[in-house]
Amino acid sequence: MRSNHCILELEIIAARIRRNVLEICRQRGGYAAQGVALADIAACLYFDELRPDNEGWYYDRFVLSNGHDAIMTYSALAETGHYTMDELRTYNADGTKVDQSPIEGQLGFEITAGSLGQGPSQAAGLAWGLRQLGSDQRIYCLFSDGELQEGNVWEGAMFAAHQKLDNLCFIVDNNDMQASGHPGDVMRVEPVHDKFTAFGFQVRRISVMDISELLNAFEEARNTKGKPFVVVCDTRLWDGIDCLQKVLPMAHYTAKNAVDWDKGLDEVNETLIRLKAELNG
Repeated sequence: MRSNHCILELEIIAARIRRNVLEICRQRGGYAAQGVALADIAACLYFDELRPDNEGWYYDRFVLSNGHDAIMTYSALAETGHYTMDELRTYNADGTKVDQSPIEGQLGFEITAGSLGQGPSQAAGLAWGLRQLGSDQRIYCLFSDGELQEGNVWEGAMFAAHQKLDNLCFIVDNNDMQASGHPGDVMRVEPVHDKFTAFGFQVRRISVMDISELLNAFEEARNTKGKPFVVVCDTRLWDGIDCLQKVLPMAHYTAKNAVDWDKGLDEVNETLIRLKAELNG
């Protein structure tokens, strides 16, 4: 059980990640709603769960499958000092190295993430290969509920369960939105929990995003032996910034709008002030 102090610190980091997302996207637009919603996951991964190596990076490995959620990774790595905000403000600009959908080898990204549905099978391959080498490294792979419509996801899941890859943790961003609308209208993916259970995974579903729940889920994943683990996170676009969730509830991609960005930044800054007061109180 983590202390309330630790949880508050991670909540502050998550709020800073949300602020980074807005600062990055306000120049040219982007996938801000997803980045904001995933801030709690990013804070828990990069500041608690992923073990550091001796070279200023991470011993455990994170695979981002859905490339448009790179905004989450960029914003978290700005907090770790691996990117500067000036670098990240070139997000989606002509000639930038900070692409909306990054390629393999770019700092923070294990795979080329533009083709959806590829991450889970590649993560399973990495987990299997590391086990063959006798490594105790863990693999974490984030992908979206829309990607569950891809057959490659289920091939990777079947392989992971057959090989009993308990060094593998899938994280499903179950946000009920894809570019064409709700997955239930495009091609139904529920019941996600039951499907992964049937494929041989240990499953934990988080219905309301919460730092302590995420930490408990990752702890359970580490302690699960003989089968892979999946955390199904019922996120919603703009989770953590109420004013934007109200006015842009279905914003898969967000264009420039100075009024909305400023309102969102004001709310995040107010949240940071409140959390810091609680931490110091």
